[in-house]
Amino acid sequence: MNAATLTFPRPLIRGPALRRALIAGARRVIAQREALNKINVFPVPDGDTGSNLAFTLGGVLAGALSRRTQGAGDLLRRVGEDAVDGARGNSGAILAQFFTGVAEAVGTARALEAAALARAVRAGANSARQALSEPREGTILSVISAFADGLDTRADDDLGSWFARALERSRRALAATPTQLPVLAKAGVVDAGAQGFVDLLEGIHDFIASGAVDAAGVADELPADLEAAEAHGELGDADPEHRWCSECLLVGEGLDRAGLRAAVGELGASCVVIAGSHTRVRLHAHVAQPSQLFEVAGRFGRVEGAKADDMHAQARTAAGGVGVAVITDSAADLPDEELRRLNIHMVPARVNFGDQDYLDKVGLSTAEFYRKLRTELVLPRTSQPPPGDFRRQFEFLLSHHRELVYVGLSRAVSGTLQSAETAAQRCSPGRTHVFDTGNASGGEGLLAMRAAEMAVAGATSAQILEELARLKPLTQTWAMARNISHAVRGGRIPAWAKPVVEWLGLTPLAKVKDSGRLGVVGGLFGQSRLPERYAEYVAKRVAKGRRYRVVVGHCDAPEDGQRLLAALRERLEVAQGWLVETGSAVGAHAGPGALVVSLQPAD
Repeated sequence: MNAATLTFPRPLIRGPALRRALIAGARRVIAQREALNKINVFPVPDGDTGSNLAFTLGGVLAGALSRRTQGAGDLLRRVGEDAVDGARGNSGAILAQFFTGVAEAVGTARALEAAALARAVRAGANSARQALSEPREGTILSVISAFADGLDTRADDDLGSWFARALERSRRALAATPTQLPVLAKAGVVDAGAQGFVDLLEGIHDFIASGAVDAAGVADELPADLEAAEAHGELGDADPEHRWCSECLLVGEGLDRAGLRAAVGELGASCVVIAGSHTRVRLHAHVAQPSQLFEVAGRFGRVEGAKADDMHAQARTAAGGVGVAVITDSAADLPDEELRRLNIHMVPARVNFGDQDYLDKVGLSTAEFYRKLRTELVLPRTSQPPPGDFRRQFEFLLSHHRELVYVGLSRAVSGTLQSAETAAQRCSPGRTHVFDTGNASGGEGLLAMRAAEMAVAGATSAQILEELARLKPLTQTWAMARNISHAVRGGRIPAWAKPVVEWLGLTPLAKVKDSGRLGVVGGLFGQSRLPERYAEYVAKRVAKGRRYRVVVGHCDAPEDGQRLLAALRERLEVAQGWLVETGSAVGAHAGPGALVVSLQPAD
């Protein structure tokens, strides 16, 4: 195909050409994602706008744009649906609603005159603006509106010139964004979402001019402003009342978007975007408690694809100068204060009670998990995070760090590590390192903390991995279950064992073995002074004369946890000790009252 065939003697736009133009635009944005991340300061300086737009458009590339089409209307409908399904972040949700609005205006038309496309783009711009509770000028909305204004409904025969005039108007709107938002002027950058939309248009324009779909070298042609990374501001710029950037997809029939907006408004959420149609809606909001948002959403439709990003952690990452990022999963139990101090990122697993899925420790707090565990009739199930959850976080971290190290749950007990490896293969494998701790709970947490401490001190990924390999066989984890009913119900222990254990008055003890699996290693008879006798059991089985870092985890039993930690301090030289609430990875099987001890040499 050459430029001559793209000028169209008749101004008619058909499905195949439109598909290739959108592919070129999407690839341009994806190639520019790191540059977009670095200039992201609004609405919060979390440095992920490029990654969010890339994920949104990546879903469209893998879906609607991966299949040949004849009809422009059908193509745009599928593009809108895929964009809504895969939308990430504020700008991604707005872009998805823009595509949806365009598709609704086009309908089932197989080919479009320029005037019809211009009217559809105007409808898309209006739809995108209506998706926000509080639309702001100086954002992607302004550039979308400028593009719509620039598409003359009285187009001439040269579609290239017609599109170029609208693109130029969009560029001027982009350049004006710092005059509309003081935070952009202060940072010396344009709005990242607005720049992403212009990148999309630039890719389409290049295709119209050349007929080529090739994003190679685009990232080098527009060098990222590395100094802009310092413009993300202090942590205080992220609203402490709306810490979590939360999203989900709602699926159903006749979805009440107005009612959903009102219900979300009652939560006091900010940056609310409700994008989609009457059957599929992408909800995006910044909230204090993601679980409350997902609970409200569940009243309007089936909740799918829930996610919540800690914008405080993202802001620290965007503003920091650490070369290696450390990330773990929610099976790791570690103190919240250390998670924040060391800026350890976490990918949540899924927890399921019946028909309802939750994000572990995010969409469902650990305290709420144990409340449900005690009251719900159905047994909870846990499942590994999908590769897409890892990939999204890996992409974000690699846009701000040279490398990353994922410190993961034992391969022997979960497919979580395999999900991370799948994501790593698609995210700069040479920069992404996956480490199997062969552990869980506090043991996994201790290894993640050690990795993060070394990263903060300036260690390389090779040095961190070497230290983790040294500590792996030295990091030990035990568990004590007061009640094995949950393990029996879940099939972890045969049913015949329960009456035998109860008749003997035995409290089983288990240990994470070299295989990475938890196996029963002993038991304590009677119920008196269990925490203290448990501490004595552990102390007899570790090397004497060493200083230890200790994590004691409790399953909704804080007083027993405190007694256990105190007893360990009396029997061992504890250099550092923490009491944490053990998450669902252990709690779903061990049940309330269980206690976990993890130890690691401090030197």
